[in-house]
Amino acid sequence: SAAMTYETILYEVDQGVALLTLNRPERLNAWNTQMAAEIGSALSNAETDDQVRAVVITGSGRAFCAGQDLSEGEDTFAETPETNSQEQGMPTTMPWDVSKPVVAAINGHAVGVGLTFPLTCDVRFVSEDAKLQFAFVRRGIAPELGSSKLLSRMVGLQVASDLLMSGRFFSGEEAKQIGLAAKALPPGEVLKAALDWALDVAANTAPVSVAVTKKMMWENLRPEVDETVRTELRLIPWLGSQPDAAEGVMHFIEKRAPSWSGRVTQDMPNLKI
Repeated sequence: SAAMTYETILYEVDQGVALLTLNRPERLNAWNTQMAAEIGSALSNAETDDQVRAVVITGSGRAFCAGQDLSEGEDTFAETPETNSQEQGMPTTMPWDVSKPVVAAINGHAVGVGLTFPLTCDVRFVSEDAKLQFAFVRRGIAPELGSSKLLSRMVGLQVASDLLMSGRFFSGEEAKQIGLAAKALPPGEVLKAALDWALDVAANTAPVSVAVTKKMMWENLRPEVDETVRTELRLIPWLGSQPDAAEGVMHFIEKRAPSWSGRVTQDMPNLKI
């Protein structure tokens, strides 16, 4: 067993499986740029370590990831359009870059980036009573990490439209029913099921065969996802600088109804580069 030291995550390798744990339990593992950088580093290490045959990602405590850290209040999403992907909180190495299976063990609540990030993994196991939410439109911004493309491909356009355009909560059980998750399990069984799956891969599959299979599965999707991410990197900072993004955070923090000011007829960005 090998261990590496990070501040916002835990990373250890045992029996061919790398376990990456989001580790800010006091903040429900809320996402920030340091966590994104450390996730990227850990996934890069997993990619370059032949001893690692599969990766499992989970959260410490009762949540998987409560989404973007909102501690900056109304300035949470106020970035400039020139901000690069790392400054926007995208790991330098993503699960889709890793030539080994990456399994998300969604042990509890997953909101915003806490749910779009697992979409970039290969397999998802989820707690059946977890609260899941693509909250972006309720915060005045838009989904990221290619999730509009990935979710549509996974569950179909209508179901993706329901979840992304409403930003409503749904359960881990519903995630299983619509095909977003492979299994919905009692909370205490999620990580074990993910590790068992990963250990089976580590023990019984040929590494190059798995890598080739993963590459073929992603190769047609990646150009579309990459193009979507490029568009996100331009449009989300623009949205984040608008009054509705500040209102989206503040109405949530202040537990009140939102008061939106943006108008589609007058306030739309240039959607084309």
